[in-house]
Amino acid sequence: MSAVLRSFWTWLGALMVVIAFSLAVAPSTSLSQQRITHLESLVRCPACANISVAESQAESAIAVRHQIVAAVHNGASDTTILRELESQYGVGILLIPDAGGLGYLLWVIPLGVVLAGISIYLRLSKKSS
Repeated sequence: MSAVLRSFWTWLGALMVVIAFSLAVAPSTSLSQQRITHLESLVRCPACANISVAESQAESAIAVRHQIVAAVHNGASDTTILRELESQYGVGILLIPDAGGLGYLLWVIPLGVVLAGISIYLRLSKKSS
């Protein structure tokens, strides 16, 4: 094998190692960023009315964003991060209410009101027919 061909295969092998390494590292970085973005969209700005920390430039929102980033980089799960924020700021810190306990009522009551309204409408329309 000539020296040029051997050099070619060496460089090709090095290139393949660099590509494989960059592909192995890139998804975890983008996955972390996706988690951070998602979590920031779920958390209410402590100083603002009904906007997420992702949308707010208030100092308290920036502090919460830094807290989320640090927790994600430390390997905390999404649930753990949200529970920690709830314990610090109260249950009102989440833009979407919890699906269990009292949060369950926040999901069921509007549905019940809509179903009751439909039922009343149907009964009244049958009586008038």
